[in-house]
Amino acid sequence: MKAIVAKKLAALTLAALVMAPLPAPAQERAVPAGRADITLSFAPLVKQAGPAVVNIYTKRRVQQRISPLLQDPLFQRFFGDALSGIPRERVESSLGSGVILGTDGLIVTNAHVIKDSDEITVVLADRREFPAKLVTTDEQVDLAVLRIDPGREKLPVLDMRDSDNLEVGDLVLAIGNPFGVGQTVTSGIVSAVARTAVGISDYNFFIQTDAAINPGNSGGALIGMDGRLVGINTAIFSRSGGSIGIGFAIPANMVRTVVEAVRNGGKLVRPWIGAGGQAVTSDIAASLGLARPAGVLINQIRRGGPAEQAGLRVGDVVVSVNGKPVDDPDSMRYRVATLAVGGTTTITVLRQGREQTLSLRLIGPPEDPPRDETLLAGRTPLSGAKVANLSPALVEELRFDGAGEGVIVLEVGRGTPAASLGLRPGDVLLRVNDRDIRLVKDLDAALGTQARRWTIAVRRGDQTLTTTVGG
Repeated sequence: MKAIVAKKLAALTLAALVMAPLPAPAQERAVPAGRADITLSFAPLVKQAGPAVVNIYTKRRVQQRISPLLQDPLFQRFFGDALSGIPRERVESSLGSGVILGTDGLIVTNAHVIKDSDEITVVLADRREFPAKLVTTDEQVDLAVLRIDPGREKLPVLDMRDSDNLEVGDLVLAIGNPFGVGQTVTSGIVSAVARTAVGISDYNFFIQTDAAINPGNSGGALIGMDGRLVGINTAIFSRSGGSIGIGFAIPANMVRTVVEAVRNGGKLVRPWIGAGGQAVTSDIAASLGLARPAGVLINQIRRGGPAEQAGLRVGDVVVSVNGKPVDDPDSMRYRVATLAVGGTTTITVLRQGREQTLSLRLIGPPEDPPRDETLLAGRTPLSGAKVANLSPALVEELRFDGAGEGVIVLEVGRGTPAASLGLRPGDVLLRVNDRDIRLVKDLDAALGTQARRWTIAVRRGDQTLTTTVGG
């Protein structure tokens, strides 16, 4: 009898252990409660956004001369001079993606998708085709705006959202036309929301995602779970030409500035603050007594510029612009670039350990001093160089990475004394024969004096190079 009772108790104990609940996870999991849960899908989002993502086909005509081999006497014997030196036309085609942002036919894509094209055709998801005209390109951010004439036909449109609301881990969908196989959709998450130092464009500030982006996706849409545009797919990091899960998209807030400039009928002008700086490293943070390396250490301020007028000083650390944090010069430049000229914004700085908020006026880059483009001539080592006065406007136009003052070399003629000297476009002339060069007129005066020996100093990037010519 005792044995039977013991066996029953053991069986009950085992059953209790089997039936006992496991420790509850941080978030309770549940099996699908019904068919609706089992059939959860991105399909509604794709139906909403997909029609506004278009395919873009471009054609470029290239003149190609016949090979010099046709000058061979054997070819001459049969063809004479009929083929010699006659240019042939070859048509190059490429494809990409774009997004319709207006019922008036306004479409945004990447600048590199339509670069140098002679014909642009837009094909909608429902196979309707329209010839497109290029409205504007902004190569600094790799964006282009096209326009098609839909007539009375209704166009699907994709709305933009505030891309600053994105967070790492958010789900996103990439819609485009990879490899020309037709519209495709891939899903992923946001891996980073302010990726800089990518080297894709002048404004390095990208949304990084692991949604598969392949050739042909360029210019396509990156959408959030609300079905609105959060970015324009632009580039991938790849080792073999295909996606390995690292893709980059231009934030919708940058796209909006380009589109609004077109809609307002004006040229896109981005604010200029008249200051530059460097990222705060761990060593710099320690020397300044900062808790961690963050922000931009200001190391140059343009006299009379908005930054100086706002009270910004060399040595200040900018930690936010318009309430948005900045971690390096690229992010600071992006934050300013997405603001509209004509208003004001706030910048928060750390000065001697204390936080201060300054009011910054947003103005376009002035052409001051006037560029005064001059082709240097005469019997001097700089003959054959085309130079100009640097100004904020010219710095922006040339996408020049350096101090915005001085005389810059724009062009160097082949076979000229300037070319023999090793002068390059982008060099900034500092001194000629111990005379400081600040303006083109200073250079003219220095070169107007006769000299047997010339000592010329230029700034090339972060280096100062000095060359002596003559006896």
